[in-house]
Amino acid sequence: MTSSEENVTTTPEPETIEAQPVQPSPDGFHSRPGAQRRTAIVVAAAALAVLALLIYSGIHSRAVAESRLTQRTQEAAIPTVAVVFPKKGAPTQEIILPGNTQAFSDAPIYARTSGYLKRWYFDIGAHVQKGQLLAEIETPEVDQQLQQARADLDTAQANLNIAKITATRWQGLVSNGSVSQQETDQAVSNLSAVKAAAESSSANVRRLEQLQSFEKIYAPFDGIITARNTDIGALIDAGANTQPRELFHMAAIRTLRLYVAVPEVYSRAARSGAPATLTLDEFPGQVFRGTLVRNANAIDIASRTLLVEVDVDNPTGQLLPGAYVFVHLKLPDQTRSVTIPSNALIFRKEGLQVGLVRNGKAELVPIKISRDYGNSVEIVSGLQSTDAVIVDPSDSLVAGMPVRLSSKPTAGSKP
Repeated sequence: MTSSEENVTTTPEPETIEAQPVQPSPDGFHSRPGAQRRTAIVVAAAALAVLALLIYSGIHSRAVAESRLTQRTQEAAIPTVAVVFPKKGAPTQEIILPGNTQAFSDAPIYARTSGYLKRWYFDIGAHVQKGQLLAEIETPEVDQQLQQARADLDTAQANLNIAKITATRWQGLVSNGSVSQQETDQAVSNLSAVKAAAESSSANVRRLEQLQSFEKIYAPFDGIITARNTDIGALIDAGANTQPRELFHMAAIRTLRLYVAVPEVYSRAARSGAPATLTLDEFPGQVFRGTLVRNANAIDIASRTLLVEVDVDNPTGQLLPGAYVFVHLKLPDQTRSVTIPSNALIFRKEGLQVGLVRNGKAELVPIKISRDYGNSVEIVSGLQSTDAVIVDPSDSLVAGMPVRLSSKPTAGSKP
C-alpha cells in the first residue's frame, strides 16, 4: 500500500433506515396516542351529557305531568253550581193568611145518668135557645134508688125525733135523781148519732134527685145542633168504666173565631184591636169584617209564627164553622221582598239558609220566608236582587268553599 493510499481517509456510507408507514386516521388526520385519549374523553363526556339530558328531560316531564294532574284534580274538586238572581216583588201592604172558622162556643153533649133514651126533640141544623129541652132519658134504676133513699130518710127522721124526745126527757129526770147521769149521757150521744145518720140520708136523697134531674138534657147555650148521635131506645151508659157516647153536638155561630199563624216577620201587624177582612171562595167579591182581639204574645219556636185570634160577627149565620177562609191583615208600613225558587233553600240545624256565590266562593246566609207559593218562596229578609243564589245546593256545601259557575245559563238568571 502506498503512502498515498494510506493518507486517503475512507468515508463510511450511511446506513439506510427503513421508515414505517403512517396509518391515516378516519378523519384524514394522522392520529397520535395523545389525540386518541382526548377523543375518547370528549366522546365519554358527550355520552354523559346526553345521558344527563335524557334523565333531566324524563324527570322534568314527569314533574310537569304530576303538576298538571294535581291542578286538574283540584279543578275537578271545585263544584260547578248554577245560580239565579232573586226577582223583585211589589211592596207588600197586606198579608193574606189561610185560616178555618170555628164556632165561638163548641161543646159535645153527654148524658150524666144511665138508662134508655126516651125521646129527642131537635135534630141537626136546629137552632135552639139556652135551657131548651133536647132529650129525655128513662132511668128506672135511679128512680128506685131515689125512692129507697127517701124511705131511709123518713126512717132516719123518725129515729131522730124519738132520740130528741128521749134526750130531753132524760135531761129533765136526771135533775131529781130519777135516772142516772150515765143513762142521760147515752141518750144525748144517741141523739147526735141519729142526727148525723138523718143528715147522711138527706144528702143521699139530694144526690139521687140531682142524678134524676139529668134524665132531661138541656141546651147549655144558644146555638145550633151540628150532630145527633143517638136515637129512641138507645142504651145510655154514663159509667166511669166505659167510654161515654156523645148524644148531641152544639155550636154557637153568632160570632165566629179564627186562629191564624202570622209569620214572625209580620208579627207587628198582629195588634189587638186591628181590623181584619175575610174572603171566601164560595162568596166571590164579598168581604167580611173582623177584629183581631188577642194574640199569644209569644213566637212558636217550631214554626216561627205568632198565633192570633180574629172574631167575626155572624148574626145571619151566613158563615159556617169549619169554612176555609183567607184573612187579610194590614201592615203598618210597606215591606219589600224578593222571590227565589224553592229548590234553592237549605234546611240545616242553623235554620233556613240559602247559598250565594261571592268572589268565587260559596257563602251561606240566613233568610226569612213570608209566603210559600210551592215552586217559589217570597223572602223578606236576607237577600238582595243582585245576589247570585245557588240552585240545588249539595249537602256538602259549606261557607268559604270555592265554586265554579255553570257555563249553561239558567233561565231568568239575570237580575
